[in-house]
Amino acid sequence: MQTLSIDIETYSDVNLSKCGVYKYAESPDFEILLFGYSADGSDVTVIDLAQGEHLPQEIIEALTDDAVIKWAFNANFERVCLSRYLRYLGVSLDPFHDNHPLSTECARFLNPESWRCSVVWAATMGLPLSLEGVGAVLGLEKQKLTEGKDLIKYFSVPCAPTKANGGRTRNHPFHAPDKWEAYKKYNIRDAETEIGIKDRLAKFPVPEEVWDEYHIDQEINDRGVRLDMDLVKEAIEMDSRSQSELTATMKDMTALDNPNSVQQMKQWLSDNGLETDSLGKKVLAELIKTAPLELQTVLELRQQLAKSSVKKYQTMERAVCDDGRARGMFAFYGANRTGRWAGRLIQLQNLPQNHLPDLADARALVKSGDFDAVKLLYEDVPDTLSQFNKSSPE
Repeated sequence: MQTLSIDIETYSDVNLSKCGVYKYAESPDFEILLFGYSADGSDVTVIDLAQGEHLPQEIIEALTDDAVIKWAFNANFERVCLSRYLRYLGVSLDPFHDNHPLSTECARFLNPESWRCSVVWAATMGLPLSLEGVGAVLGLEKQKLTEGKDLIKYFSVPCAPTKANGGRTRNHPFHAPDKWEAYKKYNIRDAETEIGIKDRLAKFPVPEEVWDEYHIDQEINDRGVRLDMDLVKEAIEMDSRSQSELTATMKDMTALDNPNSVQQMKQWLSDNGLETDSLGKKVLAELIKTAPLELQTVLELRQQLAKSSVKKYQTMERAVCDDGRARGMFAFYGANRTGRWAGRLIQLQNLPQNHLPDLADARALVKSGDFDAVKLLYEDVPDTLSQFNKSSPE
């Protein structure tokens, strides 16, 4: 075997879009349902793992053999999910051979060097970054089946318990055999579409140096970044207390039911002689410069309330893996044509600048949970918390 084209369908109780594939595949409830594959261009075969079928030994060996090139559309998903599956089977995954201390961490995942991603190929050609979009643009004979979204929603994510479904929180194949057969056909068609993309783009191969960069990108994503979860937890709690206190102060000063409401705040400002069509960040900053002192104070409180100081912390809390590291923070060729990386989840490429001269001391205060000290020393608690997102060598 020289090449293996793969498409899988999975289940997890973790929200993939909010937490990323690394946390998604780490869930105790994670499961690979269907494994569709084509070896060396043969017809697509689907293995029904959800109903007790098993991967052939030759396929397991191919997955761990760096001489066999594995293809998938968004290959990071297949590689990470199959890494979890193989670890569950007791298959040993080798660390990378670059002598980096963190390479032992990467033994959690299949070595990316033998993987190729059709999304990257499409991106280098300026094509859409979705399987459906690429298939449509290339005019493939076998394109992605549109009913797949409903099938994914039915089988691959938790369902709401109702009287009609007996209070269950997950749909299994035996709950809807006809839908399950349709899901298997969908899995086959996805694999066929991916193979069709490869065949259509064969005359425009991706340069080897781009694949080398992709493999480095995958190693970076596999290693992830270490998070101080004690600091994250205290920052979220501190921001919640700050928001409550700021809202209470705003209510006392304005007598508004909801000072966070743009409509109510604009009306209150109008009633107090200040007309504005917007309360956006830039507009608010300009209004503060010229507003009367009382209104200026309210606007400054509004400015603090509007800061999204803990969104990144909340994302960290959702995405962190069981070893305290967040993975999958970058998307290779996330912007097609230009080829630049795109940020994912925590958005490490878009961290706020740090202007605190005593950052370490401020972090220590927050980590200790001393809200009163942080408020006394730094006044603007949300702004202070937002500056902690600066990365470190770890």
